[in-house]
Amino acid sequence: MKSPLLSLPGAVPAEGVDEGVAAHYGELFREQRALADGAGFVDLSHRGVVTVTGSDRLSWLHLLLTQHVSELPAGQATEALILSANGHIEHALYLVDDGETIWAHVEPGTQDALIAYLESMKFFYRVEVADRTDEFAVVHLPAGSIAPAPEGVAVRETAHGRDLFLPRTDLESYAAENGPAAGLLAYEALRVEAHRPRLGFETDHRTIPHELGWIGTAVHLQKGCYRGQETVARVQNLGKPPRRLVFLHLDGSEVHLPVAGTPLQLAADGAEGRKLGFITTAVRHHELGPIALGLIKRNVPVDAELVAGDIAAAQEVVVQP
Repeated sequence: MKSPLLSLPGAVPAEGVDEGVAAHYGELFREQRALADGAGFVDLSHRGVVTVTGSDRLSWLHLLLTQHVSELPAGQATEALILSANGHIEHALYLVDDGETIWAHVEPGTQDALIAYLESMKFFYRVEVADRTDEFAVVHLPAGSIAPAPEGVAVRETAHGRDLFLPRTDLESYAAENGPAAGLLAYEALRVEAHRPRLGFETDHRTIPHELGWIGTAVHLQKGCYRGQETVARVQNLGKPPRRLVFLHLDGSEVHLPVAGTPLQLAADGAEGRKLGFITTAVRHHELGPIALGLIKRNVPVDAELVAGDIAAAQEVVVQP
């Protein structure tokens, strides 16, 4: 779904899964600095929007999600996962309940599969699931922003900022009143800086929540009965995850960034060495320079010097080995 804000001056379209919104508006670092200072907004209108209504909505979702939501207070934001039977991550939901409706935004293009799964699990529960992507657009306001939320708009507020579920018909007028706009590259740079994983970027077909630090933020360990819960409990109590998320400072003298999937190896072994992991997201940060997130084998020493292809990569621990 192409955003009307791509008509703003300097807008350069994003590619891949983020197609449909602006990667930047001509000044990447200025846009990052504005967000870091609590100014502007990010157009996330390409993300899927799903709502759940009905008197059983919280108790029903509590049975399906990794998060404890049966008593979720109105207005309190949370995030949750849906796992496969083997405990692998299938969906990530960023949600809030406004007292009558649960609003969730999800990765672009994943809403159809999510809704199909939810519909298959309705049984006798009094709930209605709807795809609202055509009607509502997600707009992100950074932490510290004093921009008001329009009356009647569902707001999901976290330490990282506020997500507004804005009617699509209001997107252009909201942008005109609450600029400057920042592109997705600026948003992603701050996400990587904050060590926040993203479905489809830091995950693959075998990722479990422990590997990404999603235990606690998206997975509640004091609840059970959801699909994949046995794997979560077994790894938490008896084992260790096979991989761990790592934050990387990349060599700033290199012109190019490593693409997603670039192998991570020991610097001493070079490009011919054993693959220890791979880059998941690499970005340019306005203060830190080139940085990245990656997944590496759990037993890689935390002080090991790595290379991503031919680029030196110094690691910081995100998930303890």
